[in-house]
Amino acid sequence: MIVINARFLTQEIRGVQRFAEQISLQLRSLRDDLVFVAPQDIRLHESAEQLGVHRIGRHRGHLWEQLDLPLWLASNGSPPLVSLCNTAPLAYNNQIATHHDITYVRHPESYSRTFRATYRNLTPLLLKRIKALITVSEFSRKEIAGFYNYPAHDICVVPNAVDARFQPFCAAQCPRGSAPYLLAVSSPSAHKNFARMVAAFLRLEGLDEVELRIIGDSNRVFSGSLHDAAGSRRIRMLGRLTDEELVEAYQGATAFVFPSIYEGFGIPPLEAQACGCPVIAARAASIPEVLGDSALYFDPLKVQDITDCMQRVLLDESLRQDLRRRGKANVARYCWNASARQVSRLIDQAFTGVRDASKASIQQLPLSQPKH
Repeated sequence: MIVINARFLTQEIRGVQRFAEQISLQLRSLRDDLVFVAPQDIRLHESAEQLGVHRIGRHRGHLWEQLDLPLWLASNGSPPLVSLCNTAPLAYNNQIATHHDITYVRHPESYSRTFRATYRNLTPLLLKRIKALITVSEFSRKEIAGFYNYPAHDICVVPNAVDARFQPFCAAQCPRGSAPYLLAVSSPSAHKNFARMVAAFLRLEGLDEVELRIIGDSNRVFSGSLHDAAGSRRIRMLGRLTDEELVEAYQGATAFVFPSIYEGFGIPPLEAQACGCPVIAARAASIPEVLGDSALYFDPLKVQDITDCMQRVLLDESLRQDLRRRGKANVARYCWNASARQVSRLIDQAFTGVRDASKASIQQLPLSQPKH
């Protein structure tokens, strides 16, 4: 029996939870020795039903993970545990854990003091206990290994991918709106760099009909910013969308903007590319590794460079077509099933000692160098 820590089913879906959900669903189809356990307060009911989740314990959140989960494991023979989000029970040795990135170290301004302290203090303890670690990019592997002095060869790179619901525009299914727009997906974190993106957009000349549409918890992104995004008629805050609405937004956009200063991976630009949307992105952190030569890059710290990149993609139809073609090829490099197979091989290697090339080899995706 292999136990999967399914606490992610109680959380709001973001990149970390999407990874855990999709890997779990694929693992369920690959193996018959898995048991998924979660707290009582499940929010993702459809996925929980597909996984056949067992609700255990009385607590919620971190307390469930640090108390109820290890007690349940101990009472069931201390089986192997796989945790696919950024946290895992500290008082348990027989486990594989996942750590997506160390943004809380590189950009502490994006998080509360309590959050930073929790991760900075607990992560080293966790790394001392686990049998192996999963992360989502070669960039994150180097960051985690370097900062925590953790052996890089014990970190397995398992990339994100895109759900099949994300696909190019079909005129019969999804009519486009009339106003051209750039699209971005936001969070309140400072390292997402949305203040510079807004400043760059407001510098555009001769493109007054173009809107900037922002998806996500954007109401808090611009606190303390010099740029009143909410006061501009050309900037529309869409809030959080369903997956169906998100697909439609990607499909209708002239281009997708990804201005982050720091990312462990970054799923949104892949989703955009899967929907046939050209991507312009920051040349920073893992982004060039993930997107290769499929995006038009800018310096995320230079507002004018972002403006120039926006202007170029808005005015050049041949460039947009080239980016769509490159984006389609780039998305094809990633597959949730292939990533889950990597996790399955790691489970065999870490818990049963299987090390032959057919089962234990962790293949890395070939990466192209950005040309734009």
